[in-house]
Amino acid sequence: MKTRREFISCGAQTAAWLALASGMTKPHAAETARLRLGSCMIDLPQAKAAGLDGVEVNVGPAADRLQIADEAVRRRYKEQMRETGLAIPSLMMGLLNGAPLAADPRGPDWLAQSIDAARDLGAQTVLVAFFGKGDLLDAAGKVKQQDVDVVVERLRAFAPRAKEAGVTLAIENTLPAAENIRILDSIGHESVKVYYDVFNTGVSKGYDVPAEIRLLKRRIAQVHFKNGPRYLEDRANFFEPIVAALKDIGYAGWIVLETSSPSKDPVADARRNAEFVRRLLGRDAAA
Repeated sequence: MKTRREFISCGAQTAAWLALASGMTKPHAAETARLRLGSCMIDLPQAKAAGLDGVEVNVGPAADRLQIADEAVRRRYKEQMRETGLAIPSLMMGLLNGAPLAADPRGPDWLAQSIDAARDLGAQTVLVAFFGKGDLLDAAGKVKQQDVDVVVERLRAFAPRAKEAGVTLAIENTLPAAENIRILDSIGHESVKVYYDVFNTGVSKGYDVPAEIRLLKRRIAQVHFKNGPRYLEDRANFFEPIVAALKDIGYAGWIVLETSSPSKDPVADARRNAEFVRRLLGRDAAA
């Protein structure tokens, strides 16, 4: 949600969200319509030009010391945030797709570096990726239980550090919601949740995305919207029930656009996709 415009409204809004958290009510549609939109495909100045609210930043390639752990790198990001007025809501550990958390001995240190960097940048979420070599499903679609056991152990060990830093470790993978819930229950810590990518689950895997969202509920830390090489609006019927499900669970985090650029103009295409999502939120609000 955006910063509240008037201090006098703080009490009323706080009461509304407390009621929501207790399961007494659903959020007003206007709250859903004000979800902040970011991108993980363009930089902060480009996001500013596209009318977005922030950017998800990659921690860098596999190395003993991650790029994001470099104070000079973070200083440049902070300067860009001041110049644009935008935020960095999350960091993305894409390197784990080639150097899996379950197998690479540097994985725990990468978690530590990413958590500390997120705290310094004011990012509340660290995306912990499980694709490619790090996929938790084998070629036959069965869970790699040995890998899952290592992942659970490592995330459990760093969950307290994440909580102290005000950071959520958000696992993004190809598993169905029920399997992710099993993993989260095994970890047993509020600072580890799910980063839900609606395309990876709904299009690539064929899962019922609205049903999964309603099952995961507040275990969703952040959401990716994408549509392969096409604009989001080209699959409007796919996204409409997803937005309705996000509203039903009271989701108030970021929607991060992991979108391509069909026109080869990344700023114009990011703006077009963001405008579609905002219209969709508005239509959902008016329903």
